[in-house]
Amino acid sequence: MSKITLSKARAALTGPIASIRTPFNRDGSIDFNGVRRMIDFNIAAGSKTALLTAGDSHFHCMTDDEIAEINRVMVEHTAGRAMTVACDWEFATPQAVEFARYCADIGADILMARPADWGSSTTLESLMEHYAAIAELIPLMFVNNIFGGRSEKFTIDATKALLARVPNMIAMKEDVTGDIGRKSCLLAHERWGVFSGGGLRNHLDMHPYGCDGFMDRHLNFAPKVSHRYWKAIQHDDLATARKVIQEIEIPLEDFMASFPGGRDAAVHGLIEIAGIAGRWRRKPYHSLTDSEMARLKAFVKRMKLMA
Repeated sequence: MSKITLSKARAALTGPIASIRTPFNRDGSIDFNGVRRMIDFNIAAGSKTALLTAGDSHFHCMTDDEIAEINRVMVEHTAGRAMTVACDWEFATPQAVEFARYCADIGADILMARPADWGSSTTLESLMEHYAAIAELIPLMFVNNIFGGRSEKFTIDATKALLARVPNMIAMKEDVTGDIGRKSCLLAHERWGVFSGGGLRNHLDMHPYGCDGFMDRHLNFAPKVSHRYWKAIQHDDLATARKVIQEIEIPLEDFMASFPGGRDAAVHGLIEIAGIAGRWRRKPYHSLTDSEMARLKAFVKRMKLMA
């Protein structure tokens, strides 16, 4: 069993956090050397957590064996330099239990648990049984956006039930925002380490309600942006925090959204420009062409993102 404590988890989830955006080779195979370079870059950039997520880490197009392997590589290469958050992927309870045992055996600190819920087919009781079973093996992280087809009441009731019934749940990725996000943070912050997904704006929305840190894509390629924002938050300088969002995050996100393949394709292009790994994503996902990369490089130069 991982020996991570709530205080250590909260500290590791405070400030900017970089997710591992799985790089691929041009032939579609996973670039594990690129994964290792990304972990090194993220830690050097100030991320106190090595974090896999189903979306950024491209679990949607991986086999179960590949998901297990990238979790192993992440823990092994991090080698105690940061807290490690493993991630599963919509497993049934028996498979989730076996995967939790595997993550504990390889030395992961926390498991981000994402139970199967196709068609909103679980109940509050069956979910609590699922989480409780895997929490016997490893500390857990709750992701509050996994109930996308549910009511606000269901998400809040699930949060309350987890707080009451699963003591080895110690962290939450707040990934909804709005009223659900605010209520989730208010409920959870005293008992769990809480961080926001989705960038600087989400964190600024949730920060007053008890949100310790934030996932930030800038940390993957331009960490000075992340730290400028975080320094402003630490000094309660909301004017500067807003300025970073207005002058950097929003223009960058709008520009990235203009590419075929959207923002994730562009982020992988930025990771290539930063010299960490190639732009490639596994088909059928689109990878930026040479002409699209030239456009992206011109924007980076104009914005002085990596200067």
